[in-house]
Amino acid sequence: MASLKVYNSLTRQKEVFTPINAPYVGMYVCGPTVSGESHLGHARPFITFDVVFRYLQHLGYKVRYVRNITDAGHFEEEGREAEDKIATKAVLEKLEPMELVQKYTNMFHWAMQQFNNLPPSIEPTATGHIVEQIEMIKQIIADGYAYEANGSVYFDVEKYNTDFSKKGQPYGILSGRNLEDQLDTTRELDNQDEKQNKSDFALWKKAPPEHIMRWQSPWGEGFPGWHIECSAMSSKYLGKKFDIHGGGMDLQFPHHECEIAQSTVCNHVAPANYWLHNNMITINGKKMGKSYNNVIKLSELFAGTHPILEQAYAPNTVRFFILQSHYRGTLDFSNEALIAAEKAAKRLWEAYEWLSKQQVSDATPAATDIELDKKVNALVDDFEVFMSDDFSTPKVLANMFELVPIINGIKDKHTPITALSNSTVLHLQQSLKTYLEDIFGLVAPSAANTAVLDGVLQLLIEVRSQAKASKDFVTSDKIRNQLMALGIQLKDEKDGSVSYSVSN
Repeated sequence: MASLKVYNSLTRQKEVFTPINAPYVGMYVCGPTVSGESHLGHARPFITFDVVFRYLQHLGYKVRYVRNITDAGHFEEEGREAEDKIATKAVLEKLEPMELVQKYTNMFHWAMQQFNNLPPSIEPTATGHIVEQIEMIKQIIADGYAYEANGSVYFDVEKYNTDFSKKGQPYGILSGRNLEDQLDTTRELDNQDEKQNKSDFALWKKAPPEHIMRWQSPWGEGFPGWHIECSAMSSKYLGKKFDIHGGGMDLQFPHHECEIAQSTVCNHVAPANYWLHNNMITINGKKMGKSYNNVIKLSELFAGTHPILEQAYAPNTVRFFILQSHYRGTLDFSNEALIAAEKAAKRLWEAYEWLSKQQVSDATPAATDIELDKKVNALVDDFEVFMSDDFSTPKVLANMFELVPIINGIKDKHTPITALSNSTVLHLQQSLKTYLEDIFGLVAPSAANTAVLDGVLQLLIEVRSQAKASKDFVTSDKIRNQLMALGIQLKDEKDGSVSYSVSN
């Protein structure tokens, strides 16, 4: 068995993965901020770490996968406009703040199910761990690395950097940024004058009168900073030191950098041994952003309703497309690339499905093609070699596509199945099932299309129900009438539920 090697962002090199307490593995991944519907940018990290989770389990590890939900409504790192986002949406949608974040949490879970992602072992929320965050902040203050200012609490980055640089753990150790560079790029945000230094970051913020999510603390009514929640929840469920911390590259600075500093002060040890980061995505060569009108919600992606989409794309197609690139590499979404991925996934699955139905005879074939037999075994054996080399899914898929013409040759009777030994056919069948279904989490394209249709309809039914409850009958009728025009009939049942039927 090949030793698993992972690229550690902290050391900037591949390292043999050695758990702290094998066979147990603790993995923490930063989850979504549920201030709105999940978009295409959320697809890559959560599919990436779902595959990491699956592969670790395949190797025999007992994994505790913790992925948080950021629902506290704090966005002070982004400025006041973003900070008011939940309050504004709650008013517009006539929902309580926690009702709003529950709605978007449900939608996130729905999207993850469409992608066939396994649920994490534990999914803690920021609002459910206010006590733990306050206790951690109190400890950091007691140790002399945080200070109170007008009801807010800030982490003293310069003091930390001065003390911990001597121990080889400076602030900036993960991102590679020195403190001077950070000061040059710090944006002017609200209450900047409260800080002793521009680089200091909030552990706790005093709640202004209009802020709707607030809690009592030793420093007055307020809400926790963005970074402290992950430190509090990861240490609670995985211990002061755990194996893997994952997330997108955009979180390296400042989020993960701040986590390391907070946890190191409070727990007297750096939080994780291995830091894994997936790269970002672009859309048609451009960064995703509102100015480009290319922020594609997952429901829009699955239904094909965003203006830049030429068609709907099944979650299985998106998952397959993401796995075609290494998680640390760049990934550009385009209609052409997704259509090509859809065709490739179908071709691969058809070959796999045909092969899986073939019965292997007990008799030993007399006409085994020794060279072909060796080639097939070598291609299959490299699945584990590639996956154990920092989860190289594209190399595994490349080998699978080398096997497709061999399988199709047998299917079309250009090559007799007896050209392969019985053990090789069984090895190929079992390995394709293990990697395609169990590790890569792919499903048959037909099943994926059925699942996405049902998922999108359930989402539309939920939106229509909310519109009716808010007496927004224009939206409610529009959804019903447009679905009817597409041949989908909604029926309001007596018990309050909604069913649908699709006409041929």
